[in-house]
Amino acid sequence: MSGSSVERVRAALLAAGHPDTITAFPEGTRSAAEAAAAVGCDVAQIAKSIVFRAGGRAVLVIASGANRVDMVKVAAAIGQPVKRADGAWVRDATGFAIGGVSPLGHLSPPVLLLDADLMALDPVWAAAGSPMHVFRTTPAELLRMTGATVAEVRE
Repeated sequence: MSGSSVERVRAALLAAGHPDTITAFPEGTRSAAEAAAAVGCDVAQIAKSIVFRAGGRAVLVIASGANRVDMVKVAAAIGQPVKRADGAWVRDATGFAIGGVSPLGHLSPPVLLLDADLMALDPVWAAAGSPMHVFRTTPAELLRMTGATVAEVRE
């Protein structure tokens, strides 16, 4: 599954006019700390994907790796309550396994929020479809490619 997930992200990047900046790190990039160590950047520059559930729809928060996400702030930003999503539901809803959920290339489009704290960081790295792949980008490009809403989501 991970091969096709990574190819879906690659295709979405290219379709959005973004260079293919996907890099594989065999040691793993499952957590923000692991990704930062692999890439050689500050943990805040990892654009981690946190998935919540609002009814039957996925809500993807692209957050700075240094931040914990506040569910109340997320619910306020989208105007409806959210709850935590389990791994199987995340995989079904997004087409990605936890640890590899990308901001791009979803099976069905999630509600997208971009952590306001990420906007000051450049570059950032985001998951690219597997727990071993990330892509380099800028917050402005993430915003352009995803159509996300910038929101204050930090706890």
